[in-house]
Amino acid sequence: MTNSLRPHGSQRSPLPPAREAEAGAPPTPQSEEAGRQATPPAASAPAGQKPKQRDAFFDNAKYLAIVLVAMAHSWEPLTDSSRTAEALYMTVYTFHMPAFIVISGFFSRSFDMRPDRLRRLITGVAVPYVLFEVAYSLFKRVADDDPSHPISLLDPWYLTWFLVALFVWRLTTPIWKLVRWPVPLSLAIATLASVSPDIGDDLDLQRVLQFLPFFVIGLCMKPEHFQLMRGRKMRIASVPVFACALLFAYWAAPRMNSAWFYHRDSVQELHAPAWTGPVMTLAMFGCSMVLTACFFAWVPRRHMWFTVLGAGTLYGYLLHGFLAKGSRFWGWFDAEWVHKPLGEIAVTVVAASVVTALCTPPVQRVFRFAMEPKMTWAFRKDPAEQARHRTAA
Repeated sequence: MTNSLRPHGSQRSPLPPAREAEAGAPPTPQSEEAGRQATPPAASAPAGQKPKQRDAFFDNAKYLAIVLVAMAHSWEPLTDSSRTAEALYMTVYTFHMPAFIVISGFFSRSFDMRPDRLRRLITGVAVPYVLFEVAYSLFKRVADDDPSHPISLLDPWYLTWFLVALFVWRLTTPIWKLVRWPVPLSLAIATLASVSPDIGDDLDLQRVLQFLPFFVIGLCMKPEHFQLMRGRKMRIASVPVFACALLFAYWAAPRMNSAWFYHRDSVQELHAPAWTGPVMTLAMFGCSMVLTACFFAWVPRRHMWFTVLGAGTLYGYLLHGFLAKGSRFWGWFDAEWVHKPLGEIAVTVVAASVVTALCTPPVQRVFRFAMEPKMTWAFRKDPAEQARHRTAA
């Protein structure tokens, strides 16, 4: 039915100005994954002034986005037998990762090459990448009975591509802050990547480059832009927009190759004419931004029961991958009832519940050694940073 290619794998208050988490302890990896409104250590706050609190809007957005990620992964095995599942899958894939990436860019605006921020980039992104790339590869060897599956840090498998991309994007932040037209330049790079099959699979550079414009958009955004997306008119307009997106996806499901949504391949690898590279890059960027804005319009700004889970979205993102892949390896979707409407609903609920559990504080405490290693033994003490702390104290 489909020609899809699958991947490898309370009060409301104005949004305060975003701040990068300051040093004292390494930041949680979720701050590297999708940004955070962090609380600086008390020593660095002026006397008598309370440190800024996390912004509930961004934590809510991250939690809701990670739930959509897990739900979409649970729909993937159902798309060959359900046109509705395929339509939902394509719609969610249009904006769930762009939303994460836009937030990542927004909270990277203050990133520079300061030693403490480079250390956080290493401990919060690079180290988890190495650990989970090895863990995923070993898991595939055992769970999929594939002992020859290679362990390669140059070829991200399944979900770890995002950590590679975030590492590269963060390092290039000073460049995007320097150039005059960052968004058009990033779109030009993404377009060129889409017609360059020789880029290859190393570090999943196709995804790094094709998703780049969303990160740059985030870098260019200001708090008031998120305020505009929270207007009543925007919320009302988003309803017919989402409805039209679902209807179009339902029509396109049997006609369109859903591999376009992964941004993983060049047009040549998708067996499409070269001219479709620029057209699809710009068209999908526009659709993704529209749906991302509609998604943000409905994200609650006040504190919700799930707000605290927004601090653990990278835990949910990386850990649920073992179950998402394991469900295929172990044939959980082979049962006929799963492909019935009630089965599809049950799978969706289970996926949302599981990823919610994986974002909770107890899970964070168990896996903090892999996600948020302090690794003070690995770095030299920075005299300038020590001086800042002495001055603040």
